[in-house]
Parts: sequence; structure tokens; C-alpha cells
Amino acid sequence: MSSPPTMDRPWIQLPIHDCCEPLLALPTGLRRWNPHPYAALGAPYPSGTDPFQLRWSVLQRLLRAQQWLQQQHPELELIVFDAFRPLEVQQFMVEHSLSLPGATPEAVAAIWAPPNPDPAAPPPHSTGAAVDLTLTLRDGAMLEMGGAIDALGPVAQPDHFATADPDSPEGLWHQRRGWLASAMARAGFVRHPGEWWHFSWGDQLWAWQAGVPQARYGRVGVGG
Repeated sequence: MSSPPTMDRPWIQLPIHDCCEPLLALPTGLRRWNPHPYAALGAPYPSGTDPFQLRWSVLQRLLRAQQWLQQQHPELELIVFDAFRPLEVQQFMVEHSLSLPGATPEAVAAIWAPPNPDPAAPPPHSTGAAVDLTLTLRDGAMLEMGGAIDALGPVAQPDHFATADPDSPEGLWHQRRGWLASAMARAGFVRHPGEWWHFSWGDQLWAWQAGVPQARYGRVGVGG
């Protein structure tokens, strides 16, 4: 099964000068989605790969985001859905998404970066700079955000419910997406323009949105 067409991603034109920070596992203070969603589907993670890893500086910022979130909303926590994703897994998930009922190549390409082996244009999750996450209550109960992580179609757009009545369920979903975005922005992350759940720091998307001339992180295992 072929990959979907490449969407317009202007950030992949930016150069990468990898600072060579290591990947580190999420600390115990950050919740993990269990079981890991792609591993549960049978994604081909290389032996010894931990999908709940991020670059050191990204982890530090994620902890700051959690701290700020809990200062504003003591009942809430972040929960990480996915972090580091090797190219093999990216390819698997693109093909899996294309096989879903009603999926189109255009809808899949809108949220899944091509599993590009070119080190100059890596998928964000392959760099250890990107994280997919959502909100949970401190007791572990998940919050409804108006659309699942990896959902195809307009519901993935961060502002899909922006015009909803604030007192409606849709208005609450928009508010919760805003809480997540605010916490991550306070720690320096940028949000993917088409995915309410995807944030990064240090990759090409971050550099493009932040006005930085080059990315700090390339694909793990590939020189910058």
C-alpha cells in the first residue's frame, strides 16, 4: 500500500543542525497511555525501542507544561499518547490509516507526515522532538476533547469548535483544547496547525513557527 501524497509542509525546507541530545524515557511524573496505541496494533518497533522517549530539553519543557497546567487546573494532568516514532512505525501507521473505512489519501496526509528517509526532511516524531498528548483528570479519567487523537477529517483541526456556544459540549471541548495548548505554549512548544494533540520543540516545525533559522533536532540516528 502506498503512502499518501505529501501535504504542503513549508517547514521541511529549514536546515537541521542536530545538537545531539539523547533520547530519554518519560519520568514517572508524566502519565503514559497504556497500552501504547501503536504497539497494540502490532507496529514494528525495533528491538529495545521505547516509544515514550523524547530529547532531554523537550522532556524538561514537558514537565514545565505539566506544572503550569496544574497551577491553573489542579485537577488535571497531561497524558502522553505517543512520543518517539521510528520510520518503520511511521510507515506502518500511514498504511494502517489508509486502510480505515472512509479514509482518503488526502485526509491521511493531513495528519501523517510521509515516512521520508531523507535526513533533511524527517517526520517530526522520528526526531524525538514531537509529542502527542491530551488531558486527564488526576484520578485517571480521560477528558473528552471533541475528537480522538489521530482522528481523520476536520475534527482534528485545533479550532474546529471555535464558534460553538461556550455553554455547549462543543464549547467545552474547545475550551479544553485551549487549556492544553496554553500549557504547552507556556513551555515553549508549538502546535501542529492541523492537529489539536501534536506539539513539538526543536524540530523543523518548531523552527518555522518560532522564526528560528534552523532546527535543533534531526531524525534520531542520522547526523545533522
